[in-house]
Amino acid sequence: MRWETERRSENVEDRRGTRVVRGGVGGGLGVLVLALVAMYFGVDPRIVLENVGGGDTVSTEQVEYAPSPEEEQLREFVAVVLADTEDTWNEQFRQMGRRYEEPILVLFSGAVESACGFAQAATGPFYCPDDHKLYLDLSFYEDLRERFQAPGDFAQAYVVAHEVGHHVQTLLGISRKFHAAQQRVGHAEANALSVRLELQADCLAGVWGNHANRTRHILEAGDMEEGLNAATAIGDDRLQRRATGTVTPESFTHGSSAQRVRWFKRGLETGDLERCDTFSAGAL
Repeated sequence: MRWETERRSENVEDRRGTRVVRGGVGGGLGVLVLALVAMYFGVDPRIVLENVGGGDTVSTEQVEYAPSPEEEQLREFVAVVLADTEDTWNEQFRQMGRRYEEPILVLFSGAVESACGFAQAATGPFYCPDDHKLYLDLSFYEDLRERFQAPGDFAQAYVVAHEVGHHVQTLLGISRKFHAAQQRVGHAEANALSVRLELQADCLAGVWGNHANRTRHILEAGDMEEGLNAATAIGDDRLQRRATGTVTPESFTHGSSAQRVRWFKRGLETGDLERCDTFSAGAL
């Protein structure tokens, strides 16, 4: 990816020197949920955090934090990717006669407190619709490279673009309708709706990639393959098979590898937001 000379977003909030401690968690279901969610990213934190329990106290303190040169380069990189999503979605919303509200990207280390609740790095990157912020512990990129076998800078950019896709869904009112619909159905149906929401965010990430490359020529040889490899690596079927040796499609919340690749690729190839309507699609 060509990024070194591009604009950096000013919408980056660095909390890596802030240590967050939550009292009263103590294990049990909350810890189990967080451990399971470590396999995923992009999950609505309200779904995860409500399982941890309420009433716990959260305290913060400033600690000495010295990022490595590699971390500082990653910080620069995500600031460039965020700026590029701003350019893309500002233009897309302008064409729709709407105003795009730029989200904040919060960098944290270890744990963080958001408007959606407390989260540990094990939850992976997430978007909180209650404060319109994206949350990312840069150590996730090591997991993406080593654990998920999805290296490359465009794979890393896909992570940010996917979470920005959730922000776009929030601004367009899609997330509100999704949560209302989830409240009216059973568990399996709620999972199926979650899959459609996540696949749409994948498609929106692809829309960003299409417009960014068409207008600013960011992609180099092999970049598209890196992004598609990342989408493959985090499919529910692959993650479940790796974790348990079995696959249960009714428990999918993000979509299979093939589905994630298909919708990300659709956005990349068309650059058309209207082609990302996963909720009306008969087949995913």
